[in-house]
Amino acid sequence: MGNRNNTNMPDFILMGLTNSEVIQQVLFMLLLLIYLITLLGNAGMILIIHLDLQLHTPMYFFLSHLSFLDLCYSTVITPKTLENLLTSNKYVSFMGCFTQMYFFVSLGVTEFFLLSSMAYDRYVAICNPLNYQVVMSKSLCCALITGSFVIGFTESLANILWMNTLHFCKSNVIYHFFCDFPPILALSCTDTRGIEIMSLILAGFNELVSFTTVSVSYGSILSTILKINSTSGKCKAFSTCASHLLGVSIFYGTTIFTYLKPKSYSLGRNQVASVFYTMVIPMLNPLIYSLRNKEVKNAFIRVLQKREGSRQLK
Repeated sequence: MGNRNNTNMPDFILMGLTNSEVIQQVLFMLLLLIYLITLLGNAGMILIIHLDLQLHTPMYFFLSHLSFLDLCYSTVITPKTLENLLTSNKYVSFMGCFTQMYFFVSLGVTEFFLLSSMAYDRYVAICNPLNYQVVMSKSLCCALITGSFVIGFTESLANILWMNTLHFCKSNVIYHFFCDFPPILALSCTDTRGIEIMSLILAGFNELVSFTTVSVSYGSILSTILKINSTSGKCKAFSTCASHLLGVSIFYGTTIFTYLKPKSYSLGRNQVASVFYTMVIPMLNPLIYSLRNKEVKNAFIRVLQKREGSRQLK
């Protein structure tokens, strides 16, 4: 192919998850079901929080944005994956590939800092409940959300701009089911050590800042919970944090496994981890936060009753 830059690069070929037609059909049905549940669960969560005034609190403000992120996050990856599984069209344009990678990384980094903001919110609610409404003001909540998006999309832009300077003279076959950094870097004939180091530093920074915030917040929360005398009080305080802590643990675990090992890219293992955090986690989050949350369940019932009452009036 010669030493050509990105402007002359032909379409990439996504190898996908498997070459077996039978397994492809099974995966298509499974991933389609997961995607539909993801759309329904996250859109439903956003709608319930919007319609029920009792959920207009900082915690659910963050949760609605988490649902929005998960909705976008899954949509960036899943439709193209489903197309590849259903048809023989494995091609993706150079621009389309880099666009997918940009939004995928942007939304992923944004989610890291959003989860940190949610941990801080739970810290204030449990460790400083009397000043909760003052500390977690609307302006602070908006600033945390805006900051998360700005950091995510700016950091991703820096990565994409640097990768855009690479030359691709090797195969145009991407051994993955979506456009991600490790398999794209593997196709470059340019020395990629600089961008690998930068990506590792940025990923490490994101993990460190987010993990430190979550750890300190939940360390303080645990200390406060243990000081509560009543057993019911301890259970109530812990239940408000358990869902978030579970979601954070799953998200951190899979991303650390995948991205803090730049030299050990393994198609099989990393594809399994990638399926989990790009498709499964966005589906699980609304289930985790709703099934373990009585307020969300009650809000759902109130919304249904309100809608039924409106129909009867008509």
